[in-house]
Amino acid sequence: MVIGDRYELEDLPLGQGGMGAVYAGHDRHLDRRVAVKLLRLPSGHDQELERRFIREARILARLEHPGAPVLYDFGTHEQRLYQVMQFIEGVTVADLVNEHGPLPVPWAAAIAAQACAVLSAAHALAICHRDLKPTNLMLCPDGSVKVLDFGLALLRDAETTTFTRIGQILGTPAYMSPEQIQRGVAEPRSDLYSLGCVLHEMLTGRRLFTGPTDYVVFEKQVKERPPDIPGLPGELGALLAQVLEKHPDDRPLDAEELYERLDPFAVGLPELPGFLAKAPSPGRMYARIAGRVLTDQS
Repeated sequence: MVIGDRYELEDLPLGQGGMGAVYAGHDRHLDRRVAVKLLRLPSGHDQELERRFIREARILARLEHPGAPVLYDFGTHEQRLYQVMQFIEGVTVADLVNEHGPLPVPWAAAIAAQACAVLSAAHALAICHRDLKPTNLMLCPDGSVKVLDFGLALLRDAETTTFTRIGQILGTPAYMSPEQIQRGVAEPRSDLYSLGCVLHEMLTGRRLFTGPTDYVVFEKQVKERPPDIPGLPGELGALLAQVLEKHPDDRPLDAEELYERLDPFAVGLPELPGFLAKAPSPGRMYARIAGRVLTDQS
């Protein structure tokens, strides 16, 4: 299938979500690989889904950060909206944990810290992701992390609606903050709670809260204290417990604070055979020098 007279899509999607399917594609005009997200309309025209899809595109266009995919184009094909984005090589954190099991502390901290860097940029623009989970975090071959799928993200200062149907809670129960479940509201520290659920899963190899129904998981998110993780460094265990506090005011102040407190644990990263490239990464070379600028001037 060719859309926009230039984007040639592969037959099978790379993945599918609540709003649409993502395909690998080729941009004939610029001769490059792209990812194309097509809005899914199983029941015909859906104004709410279309608004969310447009909102996601605007958020990606606004959020310029190396840890978020670049939006190249946006349009309509046969009455279906589409986004054309940077194609990202890598493995989702969900697949990484499924294949590797619990991750070493340095890698879990490094992945979470990089996600914090993206969240810091998003929150500075009044953007709340609202759906952080292992399938929305991708580890690239050079060790960098991308935060994906801003389909549920909100521009807090600009929007007065939650785009939520009656009786529907948007998000993934295993990673939703108590305030999202109880009041249907999200703030920057709601994203930190979700990231805490992901961090717990990376360290243990299993979801923090599970149950036979969404309602059971919701109840645990709101009422149940997370179990301690044996063998975890004491300071990291205390930090994880704070991130997973039920009340937002009891969590770290913001993504930057969480980043700074995770940073000391993201050292001495061991090899992850089969997941990382051994060749030097030009992007990592660039970032290493750029990271010294303020450090050397302080």
